[in-house]
Amino acid sequence: MSIGMVLLTIAAILVFFGVAQRVLDRMYLSDRAALLLIALMFFGTLIPNLRLGSVQISVGGALIPVGICIYLLIRAGTNKERLRALLGAVLTGALVFLLSAYILPDEPEQLPFDPMYLNGILGGLIAYALGRSRRGAFICGVLGVMLADITAAVINRINGIEQTLYLGGAGIFDAMMIAGILAVVLAELVGEILERITRGQKQPANSSVVRVQHERRR
Repeated sequence: MSIGMVLLTIAAILVFFGVAQRVLDRMYLSDRAALLLIALMFFGTLIPNLRLGSVQISVGGALIPVGICIYLLIRAGTNKERLRALLGAVLTGALVFLLSAYILPDEPEQLPFDPMYLNGILGGLIAYALGRSRRGAFICGVLGVMLADITAAVINRINGIEQTLYLGGAGIFDAMMIAGILAVVLAELVGEILERITRGQKQPANSSVVRVQHERRR
C-alpha cells in the first residue's frame, strides 16, 4: 500500500472516531461527506485512468482531489481568500518544481527515500505558509504539487521529450496527499496554539485578579 493510501486510511479512521471534527467544520465538510470523499479517492485510484491524447487522468488521484479544491474555493468566505489560495497554489507549484528540478539530485537512487515524498513534505510546508487557513493550505498543497508535475511535463515537451502525463499517478498522488494533509495539520496545530495563547492573555472581566487590582486602585 502506498503512502497516499496509508494517509487516506489514517484520515478515515480519525474522521470515523470524530478526532478531525474541528478541521472538517473549518472545511465545510460533514463526517459522512469526508468519509465518502476519502473512499472515492481510495477506490478511484484502482480503476482505469481516463485518457485524453497523451494525458492520462486518475479519477481518485486527480479528479476527486481537484473537485474537493474547487468546492473549497466556492465555499471560501471572501474573494481575497480565493485569490490567496489560487496564487498560493501557483507559487507552491513553482517552488516545488524548482526544488525538484534544480536542487534535488537527478538520479532518485542518490536519495535514501523516494523524492516524491520530499516533494510532498516541501509542498506541505510551503502550502501552509502561503495558504494560511485550513482550506487555503489544502488547496495550495494539492493543486501546487499537481501544477509542479504539469510544469515538468510541459518543459519536457518543449525540450522534445515525448512522454505520457499521468495526472494523479501513483507517485504524484502520494506527494499530493502528503502536501495537502501536512498543510492542513500544520494550519490546525499552529491555529490552535495561537488561539490558546490569545485566550490565555485575556483575563475575564469578573476575575478575582481584576477585582483585586480594582480594589487597590480605590
